[in-house]
Amino acid sequence: MEWKGRRQSSNIEDQRGAGPSAGGSNPFGRGNGGFRLPTGGGRRAGGGMSIGTIVLLVVVYFVLKMMGIDLLQVMGEGGGGQVSMPGFEQTESASKRTSPQEEETKAFMSTVLAETEDTWNGIFQSAGEKYEEPKMVLFSGSVQSACGFASAASGPFYCPGDRKVYLDMSFFDELANKFDAAGDFAQAYVVAHEVGHHVQNLTGVLPRFNQQRQRMSEVEANQMSIRVELQADCYAGIWGKYTQQKGLLESGDLDEALNAATQIGDDTLQKRMQGYVVPESFNHGTSDQRRRWFKRGFDTGRVDACDTFKGDV
Repeated sequence: MEWKGRRQSSNIEDQRGAGPSAGGSNPFGRGNGGFRLPTGGGRRAGGGMSIGTIVLLVVVYFVLKMMGIDLLQVMGEGGGGQVSMPGFEQTESASKRTSPQEEETKAFMSTVLAETEDTWNGIFQSAGEKYEEPKMVLFSGSVQSACGFASAASGPFYCPGDRKVYLDMSFFDELANKFDAAGDFAQAYVVAHEVGHHVQNLTGVLPRFNQQRQRMSEVEANQMSIRVELQADCYAGIWGKYTQQKGLLESGDLDEALNAATQIGDDTLQKRMQGYVVPESFNHGTSDQRRRWFKRGFDTGRVDACDTFKGDV
């Protein structure tokens, strides 16, 4: 894909290094759990700090004292300066340092997001509507979203609650090495698919699905989820069509996207991971379905061609 030198989106939030690293990854799941720190306190002394807090402060004071830090002296010197622990000088966090390859991937993601903005701004404008651009959050290890806490095992995901796409860029290494779906346009397809979910959120598809599935059985919800996912694939194909019309696609780019759609089909993933398939557990679509609906969006470039909620898929 010819992307260098093109506009990059300003809707990028780089949170890499902000969260703890999480080992292990299943890039095709979705995390929606959450956690919060305990805020309750014990019995308070004199209406101020709790007894437990006072004891903790005393212990901290003596520990620091043993390490050569006189907390009282530090506080007495104004308290406005920085305090460094012995042997832990304050320098730029190593977790914030990134390699040139990572920065190039970030630039590519920013460019792809900008291209989706151009595509959907144009489509919405032609329909007399205004497109609200999503944010893309780049994270490493784990992240907190409006949909809850997610680790790298969640893979790329879209959160309707804050209208943001979340992406740990290490996912692309696994996409290439473990799932045999290498290539920059395969990566672009992943981003365009999640942006497709944002379009569904704006048009009311996701809110209706989230409301209806509360009354559905697990099997029924899975079947409806497949239609939602396939429509996002079709929307990604529409973006691919507009990108092709700009002359940005290179030889083999379309094949990269179609191969990625194939490799992340429910049947292909289950065969690879457990050796057999359980069709009633499918919730994203088979390889054939995902490839077909991406190609439909790519061939037509029309939103009305992406109605996956009518008839068979």
